[in-house]
Amino acid sequence: MHLSIVIPLLNEEESLKELHDWIVSVMQSNRFLYEILFIDDGSSDGSWEVVCDLAAENPQVRGIRFLKNFGKSQALHAGFRQAQGDIVITMDADLQDNPEEIPEMVRKIEAEGYQMVSGWKKKRYDSVLMKNLPSKLFNWAARKTSGVRLHDFNCGLKAFRREVIEQIEVSGEMHRYIPVLAKNAGFSRIGEQVVQHQARKYGRTKFGPERFINGFLDLITIWFVSKFGKRPMHLFGALGVLMFIIGFGFALYLGIDKLFINPTGRLLTDRPQFFIALTAMLMGIQFFMAGFLGEMILRSRKSGDRYTIYDQVNLSTGKA
Repeated sequence: MHLSIVIPLLNEEESLKELHDWIVSVMQSNRFLYEILFIDDGSSDGSWEVVCDLAAENPQVRGIRFLKNFGKSQALHAGFRQAQGDIVITMDADLQDNPEEIPEMVRKIEAEGYQMVSGWKKKRYDSVLMKNLPSKLFNWAARKTSGVRLHDFNCGLKAFRREVIEQIEVSGEMHRYIPVLAKNAGFSRIGEQVVQHQARKYGRTKFGPERFINGFLDLITIWFVSKFGKRPMHLFGALGVLMFIIGFGFALYLGIDKLFINPTGRLLTDRPQFFIALTAMLMGIQFFMAGFLGEMILRSRKSGDRYTIYDQVNLSTGKA
C-alpha cells in the first residue's frame, strides 16, 4: 500500500460522496495504490450509511464508527492504528481540503526527504474576527513555544511517513500539535506546503470560539510535557528543594535569634517569619513528592484507547 488517507468526520453526510470521488480521481490519475479510511466520530446523521455504501462500491474504502463523539484526536489515533500505507495523509471531510494537493505532498516526502509535510492555508475563506485573527495569534504562540516554524498548525491536510505516526500518540485535543509531537519524537524534517482553502460547501463548522481557548491550554500542556514530561523530578524536585531551603533558612534564622540573640523576645509563633518558614518547607516537601510520584507514574503507565468503536467496515470481514 502506497498511501493511506485518513479522514475523521462528524455529520458530513452531504460531502462524503463528492469527497470520495474527488480523491479517487486524483489517486487514479497519479496511479497511486491507496486506501481511504473514514473515521465516523459518532455522527448523528446518515454519514455512516454513506461510508458503508462507498465501501461496498470501492474495496479501497475502509471505515470505523465510534459509539459516540470522542473528538478529532481520538479519530486520528484510530485511523493511524489501522493505516497500512507507507505515507499517511490526513484531511478533513468538509471539502475544505483539496485532494489535488496530495501528489505534491507525496513528492516532497519521497524526493526531498521530509518526514512530515503540513499544509498552510495562506488564503482562508473564514470569518476574519472569529477564525482568521485568533488563528494567526494561536499559530504565532505555537511557533514561539514549540520552536516548530510552521505558519498553520491546525490545517487538517498533512502527510506523514509511516514511522512518524507509529511513534506519536494523538490524544486529548492534541491533533492541533501533531507537528510538535513529531518533533518531540525526534522527527525534525518537517516541511510546509501552501495549499488551497475551499469555502465550506455543505453544513456548518463543528468548532466554536472555545476551541482557541482550549488550544492555548493544550499549548501550555504540550510545552510542559515536551520540557519535563520525561523528567518531572527535574522541575518539581528542583522547586521542592528550593522552597525547602528557603523555609529551612528562615527556620534557622529564627532558631539562632531565639537561642543566642534575643531569647526574651516574642514567641516564635508570633513572628511572621515562622509561618513563612513552615509554609515554604511544607510546599517544598509537596513539590518534591509530586516529582517523585510523577516519575513513578511515568515508569508504570500504559497507554490505552480513549474511545469505543461501535462498528467498522472492510477492516476484517469486509462487511459492515
